[in-house]
Amino acid sequence: MNKKKLLALALCGIMASSAFAGCGKDVEISEGSSVEATTQAAAPAEVDIMNFTAPEKGDTIIEMNIRDYGTVKIRLFPEYADKACENFVELAKKGYYDGLTFHRVIRDFMIQGGDPTGTGGGGESVWGGEFDGGTDPHLAHVSGALAYANSGGTETDGSQFYIVTGTQDITDDLFASYEGYGYSFSNKQKEIFKQAGGAPFLDGNYTVFGQVIDGLDVVFRAQYVATNANDKPLNDLVIDSVKVTEYNGEEIKWYLKDYNYDDPTKADVVNYTAPAEGETIVKMKIKDYGEVKFKLFPEYVPEAVENFVTHAKDGYYDGLTFHRIIDEFMIQGGDPLGTGTGGESIWGEKFDGGKYFNLIHAAGALAYANSGGTDSDGSQFYIVTGSVFDEDELAGAAQCTDSAKKVYTTYGGAPWLDGNYTVFGQVFDGLDVVFKIQKAETGDNDKPVKDVIIESVTVEEYDGSPLRWYPSDYEGIGDSTEAEETSEEETEAETTEEASEEETTERTV
Repeated sequence: MNKKKLLALALCGIMASSAFAGCGKDVEISEGSSVEATTQAAAPAEVDIMNFTAPEKGDTIIEMNIRDYGTVKIRLFPEYADKACENFVELAKKGYYDGLTFHRVIRDFMIQGGDPTGTGGGGESVWGGEFDGGTDPHLAHVSGALAYANSGGTETDGSQFYIVTGTQDITDDLFASYEGYGYSFSNKQKEIFKQAGGAPFLDGNYTVFGQVIDGLDVVFRAQYVATNANDKPLNDLVIDSVKVTEYNGEEIKWYLKDYNYDDPTKADVVNYTAPAEGETIVKMKIKDYGEVKFKLFPEYVPEAVENFVTHAKDGYYDGLTFHRIIDEFMIQGGDPLGTGTGGESIWGEKFDGGKYFNLIHAAGALAYANSGGTDSDGSQFYIVTGSVFDEDELAGAAQCTDSAKKVYTTYGGAPWLDGNYTVFGQVFDGLDVVFKIQKAETGDNDKPVKDVIIESVTVEEYDGSPLRWYPSDYEGIGDSTEAEETSEEETEAETTEEASEEETTERTV
């Protein structure tokens, strides 16, 4: 198996099976607090988990309307979290939450809101300042749980809250992995999490005080918004209203399987969405190689597209080079210094281009290089060539959707980059040119021995010309077996991606 693939997938696989959600970063709940494993002397008491206890008719419940998504109804647990429930109910009655946003959204983990500043650093309780909501072993972080964010302990609860989505496929093996980090779970906790999904590693550290009884599908759809490097939605995810009402005996739907839920992970990759006639495209002429045409995606990453298009119109890229080329990975350019350390956005300095989960690093994807997150996007970009993966190699890539896996196993790409870089375009003609460039002879720091020059980047309108998205659409680059047969020397050269992180300011690994 290709060593580069093993290394890259190990990064995602370890994180997917550990106590930290997301690939490549530790999960934080709020205000800079980290969710870390805490070694417990003994397993928690075998108490019943009460999240799925039905409310009585007339009990107080919460109705939360999320703009463009729908209404979520939440059962409260004053018998286990009295101050926590009182705080939320009184804030809701005052209209405190109306018009606020979910300022932090992490897929397969949670959606977080309730901060009037929208930064994760604001908010207060109904009594002013912070309060201690406590924890109770009867309430767990199952999918749909409502809890308070804090900055180091439940005594720092305020107005900020989150609703858990979490991991859906929780197994004994995953619990064993959590326990390897020092966590302990009762048998009843394990049973309920395996049934409902969630984020078990949060139990005991945050105040759970409610559970979704209707609208769990709304929460799960909302977690797929496009976000920036700080997990902030690119377009506001607005809480139109939070109302205090009563339970009237309506149907309760605790589990995701109770809904006619259209799982976004089953949705198609959007890289291959055909441009409409007259739509803005970009044409790049590369000296001695040919012409490459790109479809752009302003509907998902508007600032990323605006930056590239404006630079192109200004002639910023004309005459620059591809300063870094790695065979079966990518070609990188857009730096006026030609060193990998220069360039800026149209606004000066850096900007946050964000990311969208179904814009992936397929062969032909156009994306921004960065120096640690999408908030450090500038002018430097790369075009993916990558290689073809098999199903086993993608088994540990938890962030790959089913559609993405199909692309990576059929046409190839660089799946380990997904979620960490801003993909904003896709080659629809000239992929053979890109694949030819990746074979250029290189020297130190993967810099071509002979300059590969971008003669021009022009902004045009799509005229209905043929779309050739896939390597298989071109003679000589569609043979997936050829991509797999890399020599030992080539394979070891590919692993220099990791080492090059410290050698360049803007990078793609």
